[in-house]
Amino acid sequence: MDQPQITETTQLLRAWADGKSDALKALMPRVYRELRRIAQHCMQNERPGRSIQATALVHEAYLKLIDVDRMDWRHRAHFFAVSARIMRRILLDRARRRTADKRGGHSPPVGAPAIRLEELPDVSSARARELIALDDALQVLAGVDARKAQVIELRFFGGLTVEETAEVLRVSPDTVLRDWRLARAWLLSELSGPGRSTT
Repeated sequence: MDQPQITETTQLLRAWADGKSDALKALMPRVYRELRRIAQHCMQNERPGRSIQATALVHEAYLKLIDVDRMDWRHRAHFFAVSARIMRRILLDRARRRTADKRGGHSPPVGAPAIRLEELPDVSSARARELIALDDALQVLAGVDARKAQVIELRFFGGLTVEETAEVLRVSPDTVLRDWRLARAWLLSELSGPGRSTT
């Protein structure tokens, strides 16, 4: 995307943040394709045949974005990061509901199967319980090191590049790569846990 488009997108984001509701209507056609890409990336973790469509996920996220009150949008990467977080929450809420329904309304057990983080970029067969276990571990990581948790969230769930993640977090790409490696190792250890296989 060239610089004039980036500037115009950022201007629309800031106008929306200033309370100009028409700015969001003008913004959506500019960002829709990227939102669909993020939605498809988020949905890699959904079980085949059990997920909402990418278009429906974008529309549901849009309805939640409308309710975002006075967000201080810094740039387009920040907008996409927030959008990815919203989509992630939508899908995790659905996963939690599915798991609870299968267990008669109860939460999944603490010992839910772990996602193998050495395969983190390719987890298209991950099940709802595995995503919930990952999300729970990510919440623990956020309490230990919030930035590392954000790196996992932005790259794994949001599909942002190293450079986009660095822009959102206002750090260098080298810092993102270091955080990515350390956070994956920490999460692998956390998800393997006592009594779980570490292979």
